[in-house]
Amino acid sequence: MSPFDTPPAADRLRILLDRPPAPDAAYVLYWMTANRRLRWNWALDRALEWSRRLGLPLLIFEPLGVEYPYASIRLHRFALDGMRDHRDALRDSPVGYLPWVERERGEGRGLLAALAARAAVVVGDDLPGFIQPGLLRGAVRGLTVRLEVVDAAGVVPLRFPGRTFTTAYSFRRWLQKNLREFLASRPFAEIEDDGLSVFPGLPVEVTARWPVASDALLDASEGLEALPIDHRVPIVAESPGGPVEAHRRLDVFLRERIDRYGERNHPDVEAASTLSPWLHWGHLAAHEVVQTVLDREGWTPARLAEEAAGKREGWWGLSEGAEGFLDEILTWREIGLNGAATIPDPKSWGSLPEWARVTMEAHAADPRPGDYSLDELRDARTEDPIWNAAQRQLRQDGIIHNYLRMLWGKKILEWSATPQEALEILFELNDRYALDGRDANSISGIMWTLGRYDRGWPERAVFGKVRSMSSDSTRRKLQLKGYLNRYGPNAGRQLEFDAEE
Repeated sequence: MSPFDTPPAADRLRILLDRPPAPDAAYVLYWMTANRRLRWNWALDRALEWSRRLGLPLLIFEPLGVEYPYASIRLHRFALDGMRDHRDALRDSPVGYLPWVERERGEGRGLLAALAARAAVVVGDDLPGFIQPGLLRGAVRGLTVRLEVVDAAGVVPLRFPGRTFTTAYSFRRWLQKNLREFLASRPFAEIEDDGLSVFPGLPVEVTARWPVASDALLDASEGLEALPIDHRVPIVAESPGGPVEAHRRLDVFLRERIDRYGERNHPDVEAASTLSPWLHWGHLAAHEVVQTVLDREGWTPARLAEEAAGKREGWWGLSEGAEGFLDEILTWREIGLNGAATIPDPKSWGSLPEWARVTMEAHAADPRPGDYSLDELRDARTEDPIWNAAQRQLRQDGIIHNYLRMLWGKKILEWSATPQEALEILFELNDRYALDGRDANSISGIMWTLGRYDRGWPERAVFGKVRSMSSDSTRRKLQLKGYLNRYGPNAGRQLEFDAEE
């Protein structure tokens, strides 16, 4: 049975160009831009459904341009690793696969339209934030064939709640009332290509103008150095992208870390899942992660608490580690998706709660305990060793430890001349260096630093009633010695970064 025969799945579908399937077409086209995976993918399931219904082969088109904001060899390599995994997985499949990498600015113009001209239907990915809405607007202007987009970002369909949630508590209560049906409706765990027509290959006139990405580029042996992207943000070799690495990390987390997840705030314990970059790039599905955790716990719906009280623990009837992790990947990850989908311009100062803007503006003239330039912050040249270590981790590894990411953001607010300037710096550093930046959860995490999803706290200098955090308190509460040694001033790679011209 197609997953789209059930109402929750239908809530994930938007028809952007309502046309009948084009007659005499050569294939169905899946335009893979956000849900970059071959498993647990509602959008791919929809494309496969069309392929079977029309008796046509399926072509998966996965492009990677060079003009997206913050394009760098770090981000490109992560995406290319996923494209390599897809090439390998589809090598003996009837499904066609076109991994395409732009070699110079503007080279990709016209490619989607050329592929769509031979397609009966185009199915794309629906995701709020970053460049995805702009891609869809451009496709609507440039295509004449039926265009559908499918939301496969989270367990809950993006637009199903029909409202914006302002606190984690209110969203958690709503989840606990509604989650059963979303857990019961799931995408296919594996790509089902049995009985599909074999994709015959692309016309020479297409591949001659837009050559398929070379094996050398996908395999990381050559080609990346020639691309017109930022080469000063280095690749994180210890964190390759792609579904293969994503599933390896999920397995490690479930075997070695989830039982200690309650201690995840301590950097030296290393109990965090580390899955965020692979979730961001679509190499791993949140639905799969949740289901895998539930299967590990031997969970059944009968273990759910009857009352939807909005409590962080106890509703699932699972171990402490599993409950804590599910609250992170469901409550906190999905409220970020909800905000990105329903708040106009969710990265803007004006999108913050009024109480937070008012209180920070009232304290805008307060003396700041530090005055650092963007270059000093970028290069971790402050007088705060914990903050410096977190920034070095971001520069070197493309991530920041979960708890320290919050402190990192709060200190930037404390040190910036205005809260508006802090907001700009937070997005600049996070989106340039983080493997999981430019994401709905980046937005929610950064905006939480300035009051979103939070409440007023006792008033103090600079922060006003926005929650504050201090490095002294963090040092007292957390196990940090190993972390500070690893990311101290004499550890790791050289961090100096030439100012952009």
